[in-house]
Amino acid sequence: MIDIKLLRENPELVKENIKKKFQNHKLVLVDEVLELDAKNREVKLRGDDLRSQRNSLSSQIGNLMKQGKKDDADAIKLEVQRINTALEEIEKLEEKYGNQIKERMMKIPNFIHESVPIGKDDSQNVEIQKFGDPVVPSYEIPYHTDIMERLAGIDLDSARRVAGNGFYYLMGDIARLHSSILSYARDFMIAKGFTYCVPPFMIRSDVVTGVMSFEEMDAMMYKIEGEDLYLIGTSEHSMIGKFKDQILAKENIPYTMTSYSPCFRKEKGAHGIEERGVYRIHQFEKQEMIVVCEPDQSWEWYDKLWSYTVELFRSMEIPVRTLECCSGDLADLKAKSCDVEAWSPRQQKYFEVGSCSNLTDAQARRLGIRIKGEKGNYYAHTLNNTVVAPPRMLIAFLENHYQEDGSITIPEVLWPYMGGTKILIPKR
Repeated sequence: MIDIKLLRENPELVKENIKKKFQNHKLVLVDEVLELDAKNREVKLRGDDLRSQRNSLSSQIGNLMKQGKKDDADAIKLEVQRINTALEEIEKLEEKYGNQIKERMMKIPNFIHESVPIGKDDSQNVEIQKFGDPVVPSYEIPYHTDIMERLAGIDLDSARRVAGNGFYYLMGDIARLHSSILSYARDFMIAKGFTYCVPPFMIRSDVVTGVMSFEEMDAMMYKIEGEDLYLIGTSEHSMIGKFKDQILAKENIPYTMTSYSPCFRKEKGAHGIEERGVYRIHQFEKQEMIVVCEPDQSWEWYDKLWSYTVELFRSMEIPVRTLECCSGDLADLKAKSCDVEAWSPRQQKYFEVGSCSNLTDAQARRLGIRIKGEKGNYYAHTLNNTVVAPPRMLIAFLENHYQEDGSITIPEVLWPYMGGTKILIPKR
């Protein structure tokens, strides 16, 4: 959510940002906010004037009663009652206009960073840099679920019977590999100085609307029936919510945390053949990194965060690239975002395995996360980035370590987490 003062003073700047995101249907929101804001400020002035009159009259009543002038005091009391009745109506209007303004402000996108490329959708995202040499072996690499089945590591049929499409059973070596990657990612981030956290896996609606747009909420979140609780789509939701309505001491900034959680997503819409298996699913586990920092530190942290993901994947001998998300591919709260994509030797292309985002003060404004300053409190900046999401990451891992005989080599960094196992041998 942007600063309403900025919208008042420079509405054309806000509209230009909306146009850059190709959301022209939201231009009307700016004019509606301006109109409602003018009405609300007028009503507040009237309310402040009536409250001032009431305070003055109330003090007169006390003085008159001391002087024994009860009739005069009673007459003024009637005037105070009239003011109270008028204030009730004004306060209803203040609440009405305030809610209408907030509803519209929540739909206006955050300002994108000046470096963000302008483009309509993800087809216009821009490659930044490649890390590692993408290799295409001379032998065929099977589909990832076929590799897992040969290792007796996945059961999709049973999962469909139990929960439906979009779920899975991981077993044996594949399940152990999955857990090993998460454990390695956890320790990797702890070594970077991040605090390890396991957050709540459900959050209330006021946290949901604080961390994402309404469109994202509808497309992603599962609601618990009969309760004001939602299953998280990523631990970022809980971790940023941890600071809701808090005034943070400067000496404790920045907060750098790495969190583990299961994640639950609706994943609405149809997907292509390469998004079957464990690529796009309703339930998965993830290691995340979250930073709450000073506004002037957030861009430095942004570059650090995505570089950590690149470093992690390269340590597991997986080639990756970074991709700058264009304006039309940015969620409403994001000021800038880049994807980390892993090389798929089977498809001979890169695919997304993580996303790094700087939301500047958008989430902080919605959730009331401020830093205590010498000259007044101000909003913090929040960032998040995927360390690793193993089910999808397993695709890149298995393809890049697949050998001609069907075995899977394990990179050295994972040996301690795999009990010393250096190679996985097919069982079928």
